[in-house]
Amino acid sequence: MYSLQYKVTTSTCDSEGRLKLYSALQMMQDCSEMWIDSEPGVKQYFEEQNMAQLLATRQVEVVRVPEYKEELTVTSTVYGMKPMFGFRNTFIYDAQGNPCYKTWSMGAFVDKAAGKLKRVDDATIASMKLEPQLEMNYKDRRIILPKMEGEVMEPIKVLRADIDYNRHLNNANYIRMAMELLPEGFAVRGLRVEYRVAAKLGDMLTPTIYHTDADIVVALSVGAEVCALMEFSE
Repeated sequence: MYSLQYKVTTSTCDSEGRLKLYSALQMMQDCSEMWIDSEPGVKQYFEEQNMAQLLATRQVEVVRVPEYKEELTVTSTVYGMKPMFGFRNTFIYDAQGNPCYKTWSMGAFVDKAAGKLKRVDDATIASMKLEPQLEMNYKDRRIILPKMEGEVMEPIKVLRADIDYNRHLNNANYIRMAMELLPEGFAVRGLRVEYRVAAKLGDMLTPTIYHTDADIVVALSVGAEVCALMEFSE
């Protein structure tokens, strides 16, 4: 397990003084990335093999949105490991220990130089400390586009401020961009996101929005390639 302590500050709040989902996702992402420090053997292996773990999918349940000045604890635990994929829970808890956000995610192991999937050896997998899978409403990692014509919106340019140290559009920024397209007052209580092709600096992402009876699905694409699919539920 790895954990980080946070406080809801002005820069992480929306206009109502509540934690932005984008900010919560950044907290989760930071904790997930720092988790490898709790597994020095795995960290050394990834460094020697020039490997990284890239987020492939994430599901979020919003239990309660924290407010300004609340103290939060973010924890990240790995509950499954395969040769090319890892599975983790990342939860955000309030000061009383109650979950505000529940998430699970799947990461893909890649060769940094080749940009392709790469297997982790059996010895490294066996050395991993796996922890219990936490309770939440687990959904499928695959998002199916609705069988309807979507509404195509104006393209969004990937800016320098959107890029992270992997030289890709940061995972949380896909969701930030998509949330700007949701109807005013849409309160997100559930989110699924599937990352397919990494967008890079200068790319023009074309959003397509699909409204269903229960959800809103947003696809962000570069040309014919879908970079990310997001399903938002109230």
